[in-house]
Amino acid sequence: MNEDVIVIGAGIVGAACAHALAQAGCNVLVLDARIGGATGAGMGHLVVMDDNPAELALSRDSTARWRALAPHMPEDCAYSTCGTLWIAANAEEMAEAERKQQRLREHGIAARLLDAAALARAEPALRKGLAGALEVPGDGILYAPNAARWLLAQGGDAIRIEHAKVEAIEDDGTLRLAGGSHRSAPQIVLANGIEATTLCPELPIRPKKGHLLITDRYPGTVHHQLVELGYVTSAHHSEGDSVAFNVQPRPTGQLLVGSSRQFDTTDPAVEAPMLARMLQRTLDYLPGLANLNAVRSWTGMRAASPDGLPLLGRHPWREKLWLAVGHEGLGVTTAPGSAHLLAALMTGAAPEFDAAPYAPRGLLEMA
Repeated sequence: MNEDVIVIGAGIVGAACAHALAQAGCNVLVLDARIGGATGAGMGHLVVMDDNPAELALSRDSTARWRALAPHMPEDCAYSTCGTLWIAANAEEMAEAERKQQRLREHGIAARLLDAAALARAEPALRKGLAGALEVPGDGILYAPNAARWLLAQGGDAIRIEHAKVEAIEDDGTLRLAGGSHRSAPQIVLANGIEATTLCPELPIRPKKGHLLITDRYPGTVHHQLVELGYVTSAHHSEGDSVAFNVQPRPTGQLLVGSSRQFDTTDPAVEAPMLARMLQRTLDYLPGLANLNAVRSWTGMRAASPDGLPLLGRHPWREKLWLAVGHEGLGVTTAPGSAHLLAALMTGAAPEFDAAPYAPRGLLEMA
């Protein structure tokens, strides 16, 4: 089979790109080095984010696509419509919850304010004295590695997977693999997360290390994904280390606990001081966590762009190359929207929302 497109990377973004391109009628070769990445390390949340209009457009489109896919996904994708509760610790944050509700509603996204009493009824394990929350019931979670494999499998004969490491993108767009062989196609998609900078050093992408911890099984302890409203501020510092309260109820009954951010390190080791800081933040909201058994903790590397938006579009000077990188902590959420936007651009179709905010040209020219 002569491939129309080669996708580098079989994580959730690469898999979604291959799936969207196959749907658009392309034959796709996926090259994956099997070294693991953010897809296997992350929380797998599907959450509408509204820090800016472009992020809202992409996450809104993507979460709707996940909901459409959900009835067809197998059970091992662990899709759950648990929704998100954005927790307001005080009156100031409750006012932000009201503003957030208004922004979401203006874009047709259901959101409901909970006062302190309603929050206590919805999530009894939270500490007393919280001001309330904003519930976004359309959010969810899934197990991203299995979802990525499922997306690739849906392509049938239109998607072929080869386990190989790409060592270089040559001047004419040909890919040189480890071992010296080559692969080529009319179009190439780079979708391998933080590893993309080894093939394109000019990409303005920095690693953001994150810690996660998962507990033993405690069904019913938490019912929604819980995120502090201060998360937006702490998660998007451009410099310095930060932590924020973020807990997910997994379908297994386990609790997945985050989150932390550290810039410019690729050391995968779990760091006890950062893990302790993250857990203390969690205990501030969920004091009963202190009595639960932890099973495992680990780290992963998010690929962060300067403006927090992924780079989606044609590389401005590398022949044949298209980019789907820089998703930071929203790769699982925004994979299907990113993929459909990129597939539209690559095949000459009309994108369903404005592609301009994600265009790589401006960021690469500033790099």
